[in-house]
Amino acid sequence: MARPERGALHCPECGFVNPEGANYCQKCGAFLGDGPRGGGGAEGETTAAYQVDEAGELRPVDLERAAAEGATLVIRSGGGRAGEAFELGEEQTRVGRSTESDVFLDDVTVSRNHALLVRRRDGVYIDDLGSLNGTYINRRRIDSHKLADGDELQIGKYKLTYLAR
Repeated sequence: MARPERGALHCPECGFVNPEGANYCQKCGAFLGDGPRGGGGAEGETTAAYQVDEAGELRPVDLERAAAEGATLVIRSGGGRAGEAFELGEEQTRVGRSTESDVFLDDVTVSRNHALLVRRRDGVYIDDLGSLNGTYINRRRIDSHKLADGDELQIGKYKLTYLAR
């Protein structure tokens, strides 16, 4: 029987051996923890938020003001884009690897048309659009989910935080 690599993390749900620093199981998507070898951030760690303007320049975003004006998604990790913020549209916001997406996440772990955020009468929902790797909210795979302020979304290798009004 082969021994797991030094520092490997065993999934508490399915037992799959994940690489050191992983936050989620590569097999089932379960949260692996914020322990000394887990991939979670340090306690009290913050991320500066920004948007890319029309000229391709980074523009700082005041998250409290942005959240007060409407719902916002902020990338917390993945793709070297931590801190990038996206204000959600009035009715629908498309998330995916397609360049036509409102939230463009350029990585093979993200489907072209991965998920859709939809404003419904009772709140904002995220619907998985049949993506290969799934959509996770607070470490649970979902098909459709009503979002609450502070929810953590995982889409492919990207982790995002939903900030409500």
